[in-house]
Amino acid sequence: MIIGVPKEIKQSEYRVALTPAGVTMLTAAGHRVLVESGAGEGSGFEDGDYEREGATIVPDAASAWGEADMIMKVKEPLAEEFGYFRKGLLLFTYLHLAAAPELTRALVEKEVTAIAYETIQLDNGSLPLLTPMSEVAGRMAVQVGAQFLEAFNGGRGVLLGGVPGVPPAEVVVIGGGIVGTNSARMALGLGANVVIIEKSADRMRYLDEVFGGRIRTLMSSPLHIAEAVSKADLVIGAVLIPGAKAPHLVTEAMVERMKKGAVIVDVAVDQGGSIATVDRPTTHKDPIYMKHGVVHYAVANIPGAVPRTSTFALTNVTIPYAVELARDGLAAVRRSVPLQKGVNTHAGKLTNEPVAAATGLPYTPILEALGN
Repeated sequence: MIIGVPKEIKQSEYRVALTPAGVTMLTAAGHRVLVESGAGEGSGFEDGDYEREGATIVPDAASAWGEADMIMKVKEPLAEEFGYFRKGLLLFTYLHLAAAPELTRALVEKEVTAIAYETIQLDNGSLPLLTPMSEVAGRMAVQVGAQFLEAFNGGRGVLLGGVPGVPPAEVVVIGGGIVGTNSARMALGLGANVVIIEKSADRMRYLDEVFGGRIRTLMSSPLHIAEAVSKADLVIGAVLIPGAKAPHLVTEAMVERMKKGAVIVDVAVDQGGSIATVDRPTTHKDPIYMKHGVVHYAVANIPGAVPRTSTFALTNVTIPYAVELARDGLAAVRRSVPLQKGVNTHAGKLTNEPVAAATGLPYTPILEALGN
């Protein structure tokens, strides 16, 4: 199979879909890898690093997309890349289609087989290709939250950990999954008071055990969320429903009652956001806006700020699936339930039910779309 790795074009996105070591895994198996010139520079990889591992460097995106049987990316294709779509192309990347109806329609109309990293799901419910970026995003959420709490960035002028005689900041994490757990770990390490709001009693028991009682947990309810958010210096939205749009758990009225200069970091913005006042994604170059006196950070590709770490972490988990897909194509999907869950579009059909519900397009089960 021919695998194409184009350069990411999303603003301030410096990750790349494969490290040179990932290329080795594919070329050693007899596949051809086309890497667009400069694709790895943002993560510290030169064209020569890829060539030494057997990749062919191509001059532009059209060459990477045009010759490839499978495209590996990091972020969802943007409108200017839709023209590269074609029938039978295999696209392997983060997609977040529930919040991207135009992209969804383009993939369906062009009959692209689109496999989303974020919806590949194991039998235990875990999301192996989303986990490492969730870990990065959760930890980064606290770092950027601390930064924008500083007064010259519009924040309250509060140090997360306080100092002797001065209380630490109040950090509220909404969602106790991978993002939320990593956010809590970082905030706790910096000395903040941390509350995690979670809907699963079993997950709260787990969190209490893991953190040894050093955090507080609250059952998710509008009342508990409103009370916690009103006291918070930093609120981190860490809610995920695989494939679906994130629910708005923090209402605009709740944000209006927050402290002036408090900070919201909504990690779920690429799935539509879990905070009602997060009405648009921002970028690393222009990351915040103010609403009701509260700093809103809504960057949709938070891990892009640490591209080298993120690229290594991403390739570690994607490459086994990429090798399987390159070797067996759709046969790999037919025999693998996790890959079946990853397929969002195939042969002109939308094959992910939560995405269908979010976009209003008809849903076709993947095995039916495959013709089984």
